[in-house]
Amino acid sequence: MRFGIKTATAFAAATATLLALSACSGASTGTASGSSAAGGDSIVVYNAQHENLTGAWVDAFTKETGIKVTLRNGDDLEMSNQLSEEGKNTPADVFLTENSPAMVRIAGAGLLAPVDQATLNQVPAQYRPSTGDWTGIAARSTVLAYNKNKLTPEQLPKSLMDLADPSWKGRIGASTGGADFQAIVSAMLELKGEDATKKWLEAAKSNFKSYKDDTPVLAAVNSGEVDAGVLYHYYSFVDQAQTGENSKNVDLHYFKNQDPGAFVSVSGGAVLASSKKQAQAQQFLKFITGKEGQQVLQTGNSFEYTVGSDVPANSKLVPLKDLQAPSVDPAKLNSEKVTELMTEVGLL
Repeated sequence: MRFGIKTATAFAAATATLLALSACSGASTGTASGSSAAGGDSIVVYNAQHENLTGAWVDAFTKETGIKVTLRNGDDLEMSNQLSEEGKNTPADVFLTENSPAMVRIAGAGLLAPVDQATLNQVPAQYRPSTGDWTGIAARSTVLAYNKNKLTPEQLPKSLMDLADPSWKGRIGASTGGADFQAIVSAMLELKGEDATKKWLEAAKSNFKSYKDDTPVLAAVNSGEVDAGVLYHYYSFVDQAQTGENSKNVDLHYFKNQDPGAFVSVSGGAVLASSKKQAQAQQFLKFITGKEGQQVLQTGNSFEYTVGSDVPANSKLVPLKDLQAPSVDPAKLNSEKVTELMTEVGLL
């Protein structure tokens, strides 16, 4: 696993066959801060967030509270499928996601308990759903990563929607089967409607080169295989913090202006309604969205945005307030409709 960046596969209906995790996410489950969460003062977390980030949260939480945490790691699709199958019999107490649509699916199945108001109060309204049955725990910005040797800033599209133009044919990379890309399309669907989104997806089928994950997208941009790629900001920052081998020729373009390409995706945290450890589970959510938990995110190496307790993001990132992101209620991101549209146009 490389820095906990996981391959996100296509969202599907609740009855979909579970997909194997990619090499980036790892197929195994893991335990942090305790070998078992059976009995005692302990909880089970189904984790689809980056393993290193959640592991750091768990270590700090256990040190602070003495509550042990067992992590069962997977991607958004695998964990949401598992919760859907297990229903009220799930051993999970907490669910963490990378993107909102997986959480919306579980919320829609009626499996979540309301988040304590004290926890919700730690996260601004734009980074949590209007329903209050889960909360944002981190965020990531959509960007256009471009090869600065092939494109100048003046040649960049002003909107994500402009990538539907035939002039971009074969020049754009994306992990079209991934949950990250589908979350971006979910925001487009909410902002632009079904007709415009379907037309854009039809053009993307022709214009885009599809890759298994966002890391290969970044590498393809860096090598000049494609001129640019649609992905989240942190892939480049993570690579720069390591060897820089996949990003030395790359700059990031932020669309801003409330464009669909300026969408900020919220990672979610929730307590399962069936949990017999409600107090401890709620305490965990309060901790990771609180000052200490958000400082773990701020000073760590995941380069995701902080969203809670007025803790500023890593100083290397463009401040959230400067991204001019569109207003999208995370509770309204419709992964099932996106899957349907992408299947219709042949992207899935």
